Amino acid sequence: MAEKEIATKVVPFQASKLSKKEQIATMFDDIAFRYDFLNRFMSLGIDIYWRKVALRYLKPLRPKYILDVATGTGDVAIMANKMLHPDKILGIDISEGMLAHGRQKIEKLGLTNKITLQTGDSETISAPNATFDAITVAFGVRNFENLEKGLSEMQRVLKPGGKLVILEFSNPTIFPIKQLYNTYFRYITPLIGKLVSKSKAAYSYLPSSVKAFPQGAIMVNILKNTGFQDVTCKTLTFGICSVYSASR
Repeated sequence: MAEKEIATKVVPFQASKLSKKEQIATMFDDIAFRYDFLNRFMSLGIDIYWRKVALRYLKPLRPKYILDVATGTGDVAIMANKMLHPDKILGIDISEGMLAHGRQKIEKLGLTNKITLQTGDSETISAPNATFDAITVAFGVRNFENLEKGLSEMQRVLKPGGKLVILEFSNPTIFPIKQLYNTYFRYITPLIGKLVSKSKAAYSYLPSSVKAFPQGAIMVNILKNTGFQDVTCKTLTFGICSVYSASR
């Protein structure tokens, strides 16, 4: 079985009869109240640096209208507004719990006139063809139920000459980073997740989903086969994270 097929089989709750999409929405609804804290805590704040690196890919483009897919609590949308100064940002996510926290953050920052968060699915984006100048996805593509369908849909709503930037976890291969990373992800991350968010399943799913997700050259080829051009992949922090850039 191909890696891209395996990735869709990894789900948060193995015994559940719900679809992967439904399980993901439920999982993030359950951990939404602690999601931002756990991101900062478990990554030692490095996730902020990763997001900045990804958004720098869009600076030369000067996008006016940005779509942030799997926006969660809106971290990338908020950072994109500060770094790129677009006219408008739309963030979509299948977890209403995450969106509710994101809307609170946006309101406190006085950005409700610039950033809109709404319930939305990457596989059926409610927008006409060629709507957005740029699309971002941070730590969300591995959660797609149908990876290629989600990528195709993003390609559809991206303007010609527009750019897609994907930020996703990857598996480091350098000794001893690989060994330390695997130990941390496999044993420590689920424990912290259980203690802080009361959901061990969510943070046990994380390492499993990263391990199964197609990475590097395989992901580059998937993006090309989906119709994207000028596809690149850059690893960050010893290969713990990867940035994929692609144009329509």
